[in-house]
Parts: sequence; structure tokens; C-alpha cells
Amino acid sequence: MSIEVGSKLSGKVTGITHFGAFVLLPGGVTGLVHISEISHSYVKDIHEFLKVNDEVTVKVINVDKDGKIGLSIRQTVENPNPPAPRQRSPHQRQSFEDKLSRFMKDSEDRLQALRRSESKRGGRGGRRG
Repeated sequence: MSIEVGSKLSGKVTGITHFGAFVLLPGGVTGLVHISEISHSYVKDIHEFLKVNDEVTVKVINVDKDGKIGLSIRQTVENPNPPAPRQRSPHQRQSFEDKLSRFMKDSEDRLQALRRSESKRGGRGGRRG
């Protein structure tokens, strides 16, 4: 049986390491499910998700020239909690001209406030001579 990228197969977990799990596929070949491909949620300890001799469904995600097979369990199940679309702030929806106009106005307001505070300080203390 040839292993093709994209195919879904059943296999048995034969070993677990800190970086992934080895799965025996039909035809006697073994592939690796990397720790990042085990679950949609964060996986700190693989043993919380898998144990040796578990039957799993995997998807072939790559086959190297040297025969190494990359597998995914995560891609065989739908994500129960897809990430929410990121909301953009009102500033991100503005055109460049709008942002520049706002920047110039803020800058002018700050300059005026600075000039007012300098003019207030200028009359105090005076020079000693």
C-alpha cells in the first residue's frame, strides 16, 4: 500500500516521545505525529492525549524523500473552538490621509500646550545679573 499525502488512515500508537507519537500504519510503515499536530488545543504532555496501543485516525501531511512520514491527528477532527476573528480598532480602518490628518492635529495641540507652559514659566524667577 502506498502512503499518499492527504490520505486518512487508521493506525496504532507504538511509541511516545516528548516531541510526538509514532504510529504504525497499514503496510507495516511507521509515521510520526508531531506534538503540534496532536490536538487543536495546546499540548504540554502527549500522555494526556495518547497512550501506546491507542487506535487513531491520522492524515498524511508529508512524505520525505528518505521515507519519513509526517502525520496529523489534529487535521482529522474539526476544531471545536475556532479562533474568533480579530477585531480591528477604528485606527486600523482609517486611510493614510485620515491618520496623517489626525497625527498633525494631535501634534499641533501638543505644540500649543508646550508653548503655553513655556510662556507661563518665562515670567517667573527672572535673570540674576
